[in-house]
Amino acid sequence: EERGLIVFPSNAQLSLRARGMTPATLRRHLGVLVEAGLILRKDSPNGKRYARRDRAGTVGEAFGFSVAPLLARAVEIENLAAQAVADRELLRAIRERLTICRRDISKLIATALEEEVSGDWEGISVMFRTLLARIPRVATAEELAPLVDEMGLLRAEIVNLLERQIKTQKIDANESQIEQHKQNSNPKSTYELEPSFETKQGERAVADLEPNAGPPDEQRLKQPKPSGGMSN
Repeated sequence: EERGLIVFPSNAQLSLRARGMTPATLRRHLGVLVEAGLILRKDSPNGKRYARRDRAGTVGEAFGFSVAPLLARAVEIENLAAQAVADRELLRAIRERLTICRRDISKLIATALEEEVSGDWEGISVMFRTLLARIPRVATAEELAPLVDEMGLLRAEIVNLLERQIKTQKIDANESQIEQHKQNSNPKSTYELEPSFETKQGERAVADLEPNAGPPDEQRLKQPKPSGGMSN
């Protein structure tokens, strides 16, 4: 049973399959596998790896490495491999979120400074740089997840500041339009608030047509006196 689970490759074959790995490195990795219990050594009397065959070519006894532990732990190893794939996928997704968040924050801060939006943008920039400095070069998903959450909160705060600024500008613009509309809709026009130019011109024309016009007393004084009688 276990006899068929013993492999006996030479170091040259292992090096070839490992893409040119040196013998010293091979021995080190094989030792790690033995310590982990994934393979077992079955040494020959002279320490070499080989198999004894009968006249029919059937392997009677082999010396090398037993891979029986791998078969016994196959399900466990499959689960570990699946978990490793899931961890890599999770790390990739978190790194993507981190990259997008970093890019968004950089653009938002640049836009706010360019448009001279009111706010403590220097303080926000310092917070952003502090978060960037905390990102390790080689990180796990567990290490990056809290940083992504903090950056998400910072991005949300910046967006809220910009939205409040836009809302304030809209309110100011609406108030200005309403005030202008009130002025345009005022029933007391300029014509009614100021003396009529045409009326003044008409009054002057009447005065010119009546040269003797004036107060009643003044008109009576200007009337000619009747003559005292006929001359002889």
